[in-house]
Amino acid sequence: MRLPFISLFIIIATSVSLHAETVTVITKQSAIRESCRFFSPVKATVHYNDVLEIISKEGEWYKVKFEAVQGCIHKSSIEKKSISLSNLVGSEKQSTSGDEVALAGKGFNPQVEAAYQKENPSLNFRAVDRVESYDTSESKLIQFIQSGKLNLQ
Repeated sequence: MRLPFISLFIIIATSVSLHAETVTVITKQSAIRESCRFFSPVKATVHYNDVLEIISKEGEWYKVKFEAVQGCIHKSSIEKKSISLSNLVGSEKQSTSGDEVALAGKGFNPQVEAAYQKENPSLNFRAVDRVESYDTSESKLIQFIQSGKLNLQ
């Protein structure tokens, strides 16, 4: 008698998880926050290409689950996707990497960068790399915003 109920539960749970709506992180690094607002405490840090399960949407924020953590992430850090495991079964190896697909989706890829650099040889691309390497703590950013009396909304 127990076996049919257990089997039914497994079938339903598998069916639900096969069609879970997900989002993929499209930024180098982003925060899953305690509440759906900027500078809310960070519950977890996610990185490019991490997949998050959507719980709900609140304005420009998504409530998501990542591993054992639930919280909010802003829509600017993610790309919405619906993933079905049935699409993955028997799929062929892709000729492009996930990084290339994401960059191409933004209109930027290694070929575009090379062409732009060729057309603009006087531009200092090392300066861009240096700026991208800057890392400021959230506490210093909050201090800057407060001392400048900037509006967070």
